[in-house]
Amino acid sequence: MPEYWLTPIDSYCERLAPGFWAEPLNALTNGAFILAALYGLALWRRAGGRDWPALWLIAVTFIVGTGSFLFHTFANRWSLLADVLPIAVFIYSYFLLALRRYLQLRPIASLMATVLFVAFNMLFDRLWFSVYPGVTLNGSVGYLPAALAMLTVGSLCLFLRVKEPGRALLMAAGVFVLSLAFRSVDSSVCASVPVGTHFLWHMLNALVLGILMRASIVHVSYKRPPHVPG
Repeated sequence: MPEYWLTPIDSYCERLAPGFWAEPLNALTNGAFILAALYGLALWRRAGGRDWPALWLIAVTFIVGTGSFLFHTFANRWSLLADVLPIAVFIYSYFLLALRRYLQLRPIASLMATVLFVAFNMLFDRLWFSVYPGVTLNGSVGYLPAALAMLTVGSLCLFLRVKEPGRALLMAAGVFVLSLAFRSVDSSVCASVPVGTHFLWHMLNALVLGILMRASIVHVSYKRPPHVPG
């Protein structure tokens, strides 16, 4: 069993051999997540320092950067979990927060919708490959539900005239789609771009998390404007 968790993983252009610093660019660009977390912490303190859900997102963002750094240095099965699990925690946490804070759903409804989103996310790979067999997008398929969630919730916010959070979510979704594109083409550009494009996934994804954290802090007490007939 210990050997299983120590099995090397080589998934990106930059890694040409085993070794802690075999992916220096992929490893060091995880500092962007740390900067995003520090940016979020500064906003959080400026806003009064009492928004505990937002502080949770800030802490998870810091852990995302740490976990991804571990994966791009140790590059084995246990560090892969350190990479992907914090990202999943952020996605589901923010989905729940957005339903409560922006769409103002009741706690039970928000929780049930989040559970359904988790189930959809877990089944998405099977649905995708049943329609597009062999199209792996370099391992990026599992992140498509997060993009769909941002687009859906952001559009609902605009429809319900929750304008500022809606715009933030749609902006984050646009950056995330670009980020996914760079992640997806990494393995196919190795010949022309030896360092690959995965490092751009880190930098752009850190921007996505920064946009989302800022929205959660700035719009903590956002109230939907009343409907005016006619």
